Amino acid sequence: MDKEIKNAKITGTMLGVEDHSILTCWLYLDYGGMGQGFGGYALDTYDKVKGRRVGTAFGMEFIRRIMEVVEVGKWEDLGGQYCRVFADNSRVYKIGHIIKDQWFDPNSEFKQEG
Repeated sequence: MDKEIKNAKITGTMLGVEDHSILTCWLYLDYGGMGQGFGGYALDTYDKVKGRRVGTAFGMEFIRRIMEVVEVGKWEDLGGQYCRVFADNSRVYKIGHIIKDQWFDPNSEFKQEG
């Protein structure tokens, strides 16, 4: 499973709460006959004091960085856009602008920020 850069079309998105009440998001990517998803990160956390899940700075920055790299002003505009991804068969590691050398790598960006 070698990692490679692939061109992709964002065919759809999901921003919502999944089965365990965790806020998450997904980009659905089409490579031209094959597809893959990017996302699935928890964009919120459980607050013991409030007794419920609450949004996080990580979650807001995750959403903002995707929109910034793909160059859209609204989450709803992601569908139909083209991008590049760095991925293998099991996972998308980072997403990039289709032409410019702009990338969002959540694991390395958030690791650097702590």
